[in-house]
Amino acid sequence: MHHPIDTVTKSKLALTKNSLDLPTRLRRNRKSPWARAMVRENTLTTADLIWPVFVIEGDNLRVPIAAMSGVERFSIDQALRETERAAKLGIPAIALFPYTDPALRDDQGSEAVNGDNLICRTCRAIKKEIPEIGIITDVALDPYTSHGHDGLMRDGMILNDETVAVLAQQALVQAEAGADVIAPSDMMDGRIGVIRETLDQSGLELVQILSYAAKYASVFYGPFRDAVGSFAALTGDKRTYQMDPANGNEALREAELDVIEGADMLMVKPGLPYLDIVYRLKQDFGLPTYAYQVSGEYAMIEAASAGGFIDRDRAILESLMCFKRAGADGVLTYFAPRAAELLKMAS
Repeated sequence: MHHPIDTVTKSKLALTKNSLDLPTRLRRNRKSPWARAMVRENTLTTADLIWPVFVIEGDNLRVPIAAMSGVERFSIDQALRETERAAKLGIPAIALFPYTDPALRDDQGSEAVNGDNLICRTCRAIKKEIPEIGIITDVALDPYTSHGHDGLMRDGMILNDETVAVLAQQALVQAEAGADVIAPSDMMDGRIGVIRETLDQSGLELVQILSYAAKYASVFYGPFRDAVGSFAALTGDKRTYQMDPANGNEALREAELDVIEGADMLMVKPGLPYLDIVYRLKQDFGLPTYAYQVSGEYAMIEAASAGGFIDRDRAILESLMCFKRAGADGVLTYFAPRAAELLKMAS
């Protein structure tokens, strides 16, 4: 009967080899491209990429985002063109985020539950024209509130349960408009269970939930908040509901609750600074696990490459491979189209 070599046996073999003064040559497996490819532990494909797309009201508009070089807000007609391009590149899904007209923002985030809001209209248009691509929609109130927070506020405090009730309705109108995956990023307690129940009771039990299970109160979100227009509106900070960057075990508790409540997939945000959290969630729960390479990470790579300090294309692929090595099943990244092009050129 075959028995696997245990740790003690491996150590003995290493000692025996060393005692014979045989040189260790791990470089043998790196000597050529074919050898490196043959022993490579992880692979990156276009199927691992999810592209975050910002949409804006209007026609034939492509509005550059100053804080994110190369990233634009698209009107719905232009978003359709870009989504079609993504599908042809083999990108399986896009994640939609709105830039809401400040005139439509209020304390209650009322526009979030409008079944004819910008995101819902974008979902319907994409499903009609490019049905083969998956649509992920963000569930949180910060693009819709006048105070820039993810939830309802009273006397400077974020209201958890009252917010969850609104989030469930937001998720419902998005799903009814054609969203395939609902992605709550708000970090309110208990929202996954309420959203799941709301969708199921409405006959939308096949709509998936990708929970931002571990979303940290991070400095790396700055350019994104500019992109969705919540930066200028934000009063205070989000540390009472987003996670403390010092905590790791807490992420496991957050994820466990989301799994119990019905999450189909888990997300860690930000990405590269939190690869340990990606690894731990994947190891502990085994669910499809994703990471968000956030706007600050994108901006740093762009700035370093613009300064001539790093090779942009190599940095893109290396950073994305790091997510796969940590256990991520996919990555939300603004580099998705370029990464897909690079992968196709290499194949």
